[in-house]
Amino acid sequence: MSIRPLQDRVVIKRVEEETTTAAGIVLPGSATEKPAMGEVVAVGPGKALDNGETRPVAVKVGETVYFKEYGGNKIKHNGEELTVLAEDDILAVVA
Repeated sequence: MSIRPLQDRVVIKRVEEETTTAAGIVLPGSATEKPAMGEVVAVGPGKALDNGETRPVAVKVGETVYFKEYGGNKIKHNGEELTVLAEDDILAVVA
């Protein structure tokens, strides 16, 4: 079963958090931060404008993006933890 977000929503799978520092120190799970970076898994059709047209979402499936740390809603789908957020919560696309 796949997931299809509505309107200008985007489904993100967070990248794995780093468990070691640059110096090689292994961090326990409680000390690691959840990165505000992830891969786009699904994209909605776009935002409906007042004139009846739809403005497509600017990101594509497979792109890596940075997003607001506390933006979106966390869901579980097929055993994976995903984040659904509005396009406005995306800050940048990693090139």
